[in-house]
Amino acid sequence: MYQFYKKYWKTGFDIGVIVLTVWLIMVTFTFLFNIAKPIFYCLVIYMIIEPMARFFQRRGMKKIIATSLSVLLFALIILSILAGFIAIFINEMAQLAQVIPGYIHTFQSELINLISRFEFMRSWIPEDFLMNWQQYVGDVLQKANQYVGEGMKAIGDRITSVSSFVINMGFGVILAFFLSIESDMWQRWAREKTPNTFKRAYYFLKNNVIRGILAYIKSVLKLISISFILVFIGMLILGVRSAFTIALLAAFLDLLPLLGVSTLFIPWIIYEFVVNNISFAISLSVVYLVVVLTRNFLEPKITGDSLGVSAFTMLAFMVVSITLFGVPGLIISPILVILIKELIAQGYFKKWIRLPEDEFTPMEVEKKPE
Repeated sequence: MYQFYKKYWKTGFDIGVIVLTVWLIMVTFTFLFNIAKPIFYCLVIYMIIEPMARFFQRRGMKKIIATSLSVLLFALIILSILAGFIAIFINEMAQLAQVIPGYIHTFQSELINLISRFEFMRSWIPEDFLMNWQQYVGDVLQKANQYVGEGMKAIGDRITSVSSFVINMGFGVILAFFLSIESDMWQRWAREKTPNTFKRAYYFLKNNVIRGILAYIKSVLKLISISFILVFIGMLILGVRSAFTIALLAAFLDLLPLLGVSTLFIPWIIYEFVVNNISFAISLSVVYLVVVLTRNFLEPKITGDSLGVSAFTMLAFMVVSITLFGVPGLIISPILVILIKELIAQGYFKKWIRLPEDEFTPMEVEKKPE
């Protein structure tokens, strides 16, 4: 053991420094995100409105007029989309909240009836066990009904009470407006005052990481859009009420790691089989298979080409980041994964991590006696 530590202590120290650096970046980002959300919103909005402002500038408009027009168009488009989505979502959520308790009660009754039909079990299973099992099923479904109701109420309250988000977004729009007007000044100041080391780091991030992040965001949006469209069309064909909300929920679950649309469809399909709605359960299964197969077919093409990072690596890092840091961890984890991938690809880790020289030499192949 001593020889192992003696041989690898430098390697362990270098890896520990890199892990500590990643940890400090995530802690710092989480702290800054929690105290300065409007600034992060501002940067995102700025990246959206600045191309429009420059387009208007090239048409002869002054900078302040071009920026004002870009901000106005952005606000109108976003507000229109959000208003329409929220109105439809709240209406359909209210309908679902009314019918779900009835569905759960029906499921409970059908499941208990299904258990009671197995008369042959009574000969070798104690009666009190079956009664306790039925009571247990009833308690579980009652809790599920309670949690579903509370969850839908919480979602509705969260959507209808968006004052914090609106305030942060409003400040973000104002900050983006001033940042766009002053962008030339800030860029000139950065070129003149930034040390060369930080300039090189910035250009490395810009050319390798930021492009990868934009490609990753585009790929994720494409995938969840495909899931949303397929589920929405499937629900309309099946005549399901609240099709928009169900499709939006499926897209949201598809965005979360390790969950996906299976979290929505599998319990729903089981429910339809239990309540003896076989034809609808089969139809749901067909929709589910179409969504899953289409996504699995397109995901390697869309995500693999844009990222070059294995799905396992990305999901594992995202799960750990969400567990430790919440939403900020979800935001920064893809950035760090792509950054680490680019650093490895360009040979920086070989320079930073000292490895024992005799550990990675090619092993001699023992020749077999003739």
